[in-house]
Amino acid sequence: MTEPILPRIRPAIAALAPYRQGKQAGPDAFKLSSNENPFDPLPSVLEALERTTPVNRYPDATATRLRERLGARYGVEPDQVHVASGSVSILHQLILATASEGDEVIYAWRSFEAYPSLPLVAGATGVQVPLTADSRHDLGAMADAVTERTRAIIVCTPNNPTGPIVTSAEFAAFVERVPNDVLIILDEAYAEFVTAPDAVDGLAERVFDAHPNVVVLRTFSKAYGLAGLRVGYAIGHEKVLDAARTTGIPLSVTSAAENAAIASLDAEAELLERVAVIVERRDRLAEGLRAQGWDVPDSQSNFVWLPTGEHTDDVAAAFVANDLIVRPFSGDGIRISVGEEASIARVLEVASSVR
Repeated sequence: MTEPILPRIRPAIAALAPYRQGKQAGPDAFKLSSNENPFDPLPSVLEALERTTPVNRYPDATATRLRERLGARYGVEPDQVHVASGSVSILHQLILATASEGDEVIYAWRSFEAYPSLPLVAGATGVQVPLTADSRHDLGAMADAVTERTRAIIVCTPNNPTGPIVTSAEFAAFVERVPNDVLIILDEAYAEFVTAPDAVDGLAERVFDAHPNVVVLRTFSKAYGLAGLRVGYAIGHEKVLDAARTTGIPLSVTSAAENAAIASLDAEAELLERVAVIVERRDRLAEGLRAQGWDVPDSQSNFVWLPTGEHTDDVAAAFVANDLIVRPFSGDGIRISVGEEASIARVLEVASSVR
């Protein structure tokens, strides 16, 4: 059979592997591969979903009510808040707005697996800066990597998939070294799980006030348990966010997502009780793995990292064989999301068997 003639695809895109989410789990397995919240939505959030705009009507293109709510919460104007279908969408928009052919985008590696695709889609070049030996961002090396071609830098804290944070002092020193016309994206998707007192908190510290080139990202997907509705937000200088809004797909945030996010903010105290449970499980899981001899970094997120190196695929297969769906990164390590209480003992049992 003759192969059809297909449209010409940019070589960089054709060579790029598409983003692959964590493997889905069967009915009897624990899905620990996608950093999702294991708790069901709160009744108040479900009630809000029932009150959404009829599906035959378009949503508010800018999620005005949610932006106003977040603006009041963080003491900024609504135009300093940008809402999109997940914080990764905002990352994509910001890179499109700042980088193109001949430009560079710096990020740590290993970090969020979507980062390499962002500059390539924009036509720019990604510059990967290796993590330190203890799986942390090397902000000094990232600052050293800045050239006249650098247009954006992504800092992920806590880092996905390894877990450690960037400290407030480290980030402050880093920002001072970066030129003011280079965008710094502080990706804080897991901020609600952080308990380290010295961690940077871009919103509490209002880093965007002193440094308009800094944009802070947050999401409702993780701690707030709205991963299936896709809603995230950014806070920063209005003109920078206007550029992101320009490159975004219109009407991408549904009324259901906006209503659920507002209801989640209303129920934040109850949700943060759940976050505390996940944090306790995380610390218990990490301590148990370290007791077995695993070199587990200090995770401040809702997952732990096993640096399994060349044995990654075999170790991951052992977890899957025991109905534990984890996220392997071949040749590097395995990310294990903190899930249901019953999954903790099983993870430790399998980890011990392969150790």
